[in-house]
Amino acid sequence: MKAVRLIEFGKPLELQEIPIPAIGDKDILVRVRAAGICHSDAHYRAGRSAMGFMPITLGHEVAGTVEKLGAHVTNVKSGDRVCLHYNLTCGDCYYCSTGNEQFCSAAKMLGHHMDGGYAEFIAIPARNAIPLPEEIPFEQGATLMCASATALHALRKSRLHAGETAAIFGVGGLGLSAIQLARAMGAVEVYAVDIKRDKLELASEYNAIPIDASRVDAVEEIRKLTKGRGVNVAVEMIGLRKTMEQAIDSLGNLGRAVMVGLNQQPISINTYAQILGKEAEIIGANDHLLSELPLLVEWARRGVLDTSRVVSQIIPLDADKINQRLDDLEKFTDDVRAVIVP
Repeated sequence: MKAVRLIEFGKPLELQEIPIPAIGDKDILVRVRAAGICHSDAHYRAGRSAMGFMPITLGHEVAGTVEKLGAHVTNVKSGDRVCLHYNLTCGDCYYCSTGNEQFCSAAKMLGHHMDGGYAEFIAIPARNAIPLPEEIPFEQGATLMCASATALHALRKSRLHAGETAAIFGVGGLGLSAIQLARAMGAVEVYAVDIKRDKLELASEYNAIPIDASRVDAVEEIRKLTKGRGVNVAVEMIGLRKTMEQAIDSLGNLGRAVMVGLNQQPISINTYAQILGKEAEIIGANDHLLSELPLLVEWARRGVLDTSRVVSQIIPLDADKINQRLDDLEKFTDDVRAVIVP
């Protein structure tokens, strides 16, 4: 089969001909119908994260059809449309048994620790397959497995409930999903904070209240719009020190700030004024859970989560075109939410 693979850090991916992967008794072989190109893949290519092995096939946002079943597989059948949960875990340890499998010490990630979806076929444990309804195109189903899933997990960690208010810092793929999901969970007002006008315009189409942080102080504007109360939930999805501090500062009494964006810098907190005096909370959100994905897919099927504008480009399984998309992501070029269709 054909696969586009990372051969060496800092070098372009290469198209290779490799064997179709074998499957075990509890695995399935999936014919890849769509594989999303994520910003993480650009980081992997650049060598910013250790890989399980090399050469390795990248791609952790995958949807396709079941081609072959292991002897003990009962949850799917040949020909089923599926999207794939990208974290493969043992299923038996303390964290797996308590529903926190992202902390499994044996966890492996598609396209990072094992071959991913930039290929014609992929092998994966059957328990990682989520049924993909006919109403959702493969391209959109693939992208659900990363940004939208992470947004849902963050909001679940926030304990957002009906009647509360939320502020989403960062209106990229994660943020746009979070805006819609917060609405679905009953938020009466959702504030979208960003510095790019086109993103804020799109956020307003999803009934968010846009706040242009290039023109106003985001925290002061949130305080003004909430009549001084602040928000119940703030979700930071950028990974900047400034926006993390703003998310915390935008909280009202008993508010919860969830940190999703990746940042290596320390942040400054006024312990009493921002946390103790309000009984506020700072919560970390790490990835997402297999158990959350069926609900996410169902909301997409019902149109509660609009995925129709997620994918901006479809490209073939072509090394040059994939490398160009990864180059664009490195440069933060707009409109490069690309999906590979082999």
